[in-house]
Amino acid sequence: MKKTLLILFAILTCAFSAHGKLNVVATLPDFGSLAREIGGDKVNVTVLAKPTEDPHFVDARPSFVVSMRNADVLIDGGAELEIGWLPPLLQNARNPKIEVGKPGRVQASQGIRLMNVPANVTRAAGDVHALGNPHFTIDPIIAKAIAQHIAQSFSALDPPNAGFYEANYKKFEATINGKLQEWGAALSPFHGQHVAGYHDSWPYFAHRFGLDIDLFLEPKPGIPPSPSHLAEVIAQMKAQHIKAIIVEPFHDRRIAEKVASATGAKVVDFSQFPGGLPGTDSYVKLIDTLVSRLAAALK
Repeated sequence: MKKTLLILFAILTCAFSAHGKLNVVATLPDFGSLAREIGGDKVNVTVLAKPTEDPHFVDARPSFVVSMRNADVLIDGGAELEIGWLPPLLQNARNPKIEVGKPGRVQASQGIRLMNVPANVTRAAGDVHALGNPHFTIDPIIAKAIAQHIAQSFSALDPPNAGFYEANYKKFEATINGKLQEWGAALSPFHGQHVAGYHDSWPYFAHRFGLDIDLFLEPKPGIPPSPSHLAEVIAQMKAQHIKAIIVEPFHDRRIAEKVASATGAKVVDFSQFPGGLPGTDSYVKLIDTLVSRLAAALK
């Protein structure tokens, strides 16, 4: 009888533990990676966008609505990167727990000073974001701040495990602090060098590591490269002796290769998101890979 009760107690404990996990939905893979760092085995994390998908144009599926309807926490950028697909999902999910201002809503841009805020926004300027450039998580200092917001949200919703979430944040913070010296040392020989990109996804990365990623294959954000614009880019790259062109998985790499062929530069495969490149299943591994690839191209 006693053995039976112990078995029943164990079953109920496991069931409660599984039920007690926070259901977390992250719009983008970088937020999902940070949520896993902080939540560990206390959370179930669902990421909506694929790491190889353009975050501006995510193919929203009915399953996203179901995930958001059942979410205890939603982590989004809060800077309009997902404006083309997130609002209708929120409307259909009708989940009060993840409304703005609730503990279950983490907007990653909270408290962050966004770069490249436009003076005015017009269609002629291309895919410009009114609040500023939304590709901020790639700066490790900003990633720490986002991780802290996530830990605070999880702790508010799951007080018994608050110490666990705080400890995981402290561990992540210490890892980033240690790695910043390593990453900075790897890129310091190239301080001030110009790098070309396909899209303006990298101002925060460039600012953190002292680079100038300020020449783009797109004539304006989200506008496909034209022959006349590419001719100007090639001329500028030659004049500035630019050695690297950054492309992401969803960009047309063939265009970058043509420019590289005309200038002697190297095409460097980058990703904003963990999982977007081989061997980058965590945030730290992603930055490791970006730093090593760019340093190799700039030598």
